[in-house]
Amino acid sequence: MRTLPVLLVCFCVIANVMGQEDIKKTYTTSRLMSEAIKLDGKVDDIAWNAVEWGGGDFIVRQPNDGEEPTEQTFFKILYDDANLYIAVRCLDSEPDKVVRRMSRRDGFEGDWVEINIDSYFDKQTAFSFTINAAGVRGDEFISENGNNWDSSWDPIWFAESQIVDEGWTTEMQIPLSQLRFGEKEEQIWGMQFTRRYFRKNERSNWQHIPQNSPGWVHLFGELHGIKGIKPGRQVELLPYVVSKNLRLPAEPNNPFVTGNDFEFTGGLDGKVGLTSDLTLDFTINPDFGQVEADPAEVNLTAFESFFSERRPFFVEGRNILDYRVTSAAWGGSYSRDNLFYSRRIGRSPRFFPDTPDNSFVDQPVNSSILGALKVTGKTKNGWSVGILESLTAEEQAEIDVNGVRSKEVVEPLTNYFAGRLEKDIDDGNTVVGGIVTATNRRINESSLNFLHTAAYSGGVNFTQNYKDRTYYFDSNLIFSRVEGDEEALLETQTASRRFFQREDATHLTLDSTRTSLSGHGGTLKFGRSGNFRFQSGVTWRSPGLELNDLGFQRAADEINEWTWVSYVFSKPFSIFNRWQLNSNTKSTWDFDRKNLSNLVNFNNNMQFKNQWNGGFGVTHEFEGFSKSALRGGPLLRTTSETSANFWVGSDSRKKVRMNFGGWNLWGGDDSARMSDYWAWISIRPSEAMSFSINPSFFQREDELQYVSTSEFGSDNRYVFAQIDQKTVSLTLRLNYSVTPELSIEYYGSPFISAGEYSDFKQVVNSTEKQFDKRFVMYDENQLVFNEENDEYEIDEDRDGQADYFIGNPDFNFRAFNSNLVIRWEYVAGSTLFLVWSQGRTDNGPDGRFRFRDDLDGLFSKTGNNVFLIKASRWFSL
Repeated sequence: MRTLPVLLVCFCVIANVMGQEDIKKTYTTSRLMSEAIKLDGKVDDIAWNAVEWGGGDFIVRQPNDGEEPTEQTFFKILYDDANLYIAVRCLDSEPDKVVRRMSRRDGFEGDWVEINIDSYFDKQTAFSFTINAAGVRGDEFISENGNNWDSSWDPIWFAESQIVDEGWTTEMQIPLSQLRFGEKEEQIWGMQFTRRYFRKNERSNWQHIPQNSPGWVHLFGELHGIKGIKPGRQVELLPYVVSKNLRLPAEPNNPFVTGNDFEFTGGLDGKVGLTSDLTLDFTINPDFGQVEADPAEVNLTAFESFFSERRPFFVEGRNILDYRVTSAAWGGSYSRDNLFYSRRIGRSPRFFPDTPDNSFVDQPVNSSILGALKVTGKTKNGWSVGILESLTAEEQAEIDVNGVRSKEVVEPLTNYFAGRLEKDIDDGNTVVGGIVTATNRRINESSLNFLHTAAYSGGVNFTQNYKDRTYYFDSNLIFSRVEGDEEALLETQTASRRFFQREDATHLTLDSTRTSLSGHGGTLKFGRSGNFRFQSGVTWRSPGLELNDLGFQRAADEINEWTWVSYVFSKPFSIFNRWQLNSNTKSTWDFDRKNLSNLVNFNNNMQFKNQWNGGFGVTHEFEGFSKSALRGGPLLRTTSETSANFWVGSDSRKKVRMNFGGWNLWGGDDSARMSDYWAWISIRPSEAMSFSINPSFFQREDELQYVSTSEFGSDNRYVFAQIDQKTVSLTLRLNYSVTPELSIEYYGSPFISAGEYSDFKQVVNSTEKQFDKRFVMYDENQLVFNEENDEYEIDEDRDGQADYFIGNPDFNFRAFNSNLVIRWEYVAGSTLFLVWSQGRTDNGPDGRFRFRDDLDGLFSKTGNNVFLIKASRWFSL
């Protein structure tokens, strides 16, 4: 590919001159004296007279960047030894039209106002507090100079709002214990206010930061005048109790599935301020019973699926341990690779006992987390610190054979550790850091020898910004080492991430006596921010790299190069509020310098002046090679593919909203055709209730879907078939917020997928240029379906005897997951959950898609029901 030099020339030609920076604003606060503030949102307490109103000079950021806002905003700030007090007056000439939408915490609905506080004054991180006109709070931790907003951060703070004659007002009380700051006689903090004027979807700021500025936090205004405060020693405890009743269909003669199971447990979460900079979070016997189930899927690839973390302990503050190998503006599947993937902790046991017929097994669903702790924070010297330690229990399956009970270990006692350090230099213009992870297992049973006894990974990263952060260079280097029995390392070498057994991979060596494996990887990238944006980089993973004990890695033995060029029209023109154009290229090689794939893409997205949104894109991937298609066999030449996508979204301010879109793919030589269509409709009958429905339909016809690998004599036979797959899914959500503290939420998601296989064939010339010469079809004399055994018998040499067998690959998979949660924050930080969860799964017989029959089959099956009551109580010591 010769696109990189061309794009660099384009970059040099059209790069524009930077705009002038806005003047830095300051606000000086004062200490709250004897007068108390009644937090009612009215801003009528005498204490507020101690300071002047700030603001009145907000400037629009979206959509009309740099213009005067429709309505102005004013604020006051006071403080004492324990709290920061903030009052905001949002002028509105029509206060009866202020949109007061009720939602759960972090809903960010309707008219709202927000303050961002950089109390570290590191110009990289900030604490965000948002309150809307209905009194709903939202909070986020901001990092990476505004590139990462973590809404899982849930501090304890208080706020109230009121509609008044001149608009609406709010008062906030933020305990200083929820902020982080150094020990200084006088504090200087970065500060920013943002107001959302909902009726025009307008956002204005106190400190104007143009849309295409290279960053966010480092451009804040400043808060002065805070003197004599001391960082508090934060100690918070959150004990909880859980009562759980599991009801599911009883299985005849199975002593472990009687139809009813009751459990009563408890645990403790806690937060301790170790210093003014560092916080210790810990959990003992954590419960995640109120967490939504993962979406159903059918995975026909050679690779593991990635699922997002949903458990609160691991979600909160996850950004500080995040170490993506490749953070790319335009990346592929490799952009998910990470040295820390918390879903590994508490995963399902990976060994299932081999038992005789007529036996029953009580297999643990997940590994129990005995305890976990994490230390996070940022020191006054600019060091960001993140440490996580977790211990999961040895899990045993109970086996019943004709009434005789025994136990077998299915997952060993395992310790997980991750440590992250990062240092800001020169107000964040330079960043250096590193990470180490370790996984150690106590394996005493030979049945678990397929697991690593130890796995280590680490990395160092370096970022340098130039010309007021308009340009940047970013890099990281990583390594890994895994250790274990020969069985474990043989499985590692032959896993889908590397396939060392490939006969045509002369640069790879399969060693069955190996007891350790090491590898390396990294990323180098250079880019530009602003209206004209650019990024180009290279990332690699050596054949021996293995991160999946505590990280996530999809593939090894790859070198990827990408280039992304974009231009943003940020000021409204014609019918547009905003329009962004993007062009991309990506190429992949293996470590034998074999060019595996090349693709080009063009896409754009836009917002119209009527607040509708839309976009479309086209991608062309050239003919290439797949390392994984034959599941350990030689490379398979792949045909070219062209795909196109589009999406449209309606005005987000309306009570009835919808988005819809689609994607289509056409394979060269008529080898494949895929399409995916989706829609999302949201209805808000009242300010307190919302309902959404999200249907999707996916169809795939592919001539070369892998089926199996079979032995024939001394050779392997790679069996493929044409697949006709159809998938329908639907996600329903109903939210009703009685108050900001009391909400009812329902989630339901039926899923139906059917795949029918035909035209079975074996790959004979995997790299043949002509598509139909890469395989040979089985004829009717070679392929016979044995209905009794539900398998295909293949008589390749036509001698009347089956040479090998293939299980019937046709499938009908149906699933339904639902969750009803009543959540009541009865005291600040203390919550009562009432939960009903239901799960259903079913499999059909023949691979044919029959929507009504599949749906009837799914809901005629009795589901597994979980009824749960969880109560937690927050204590601050």
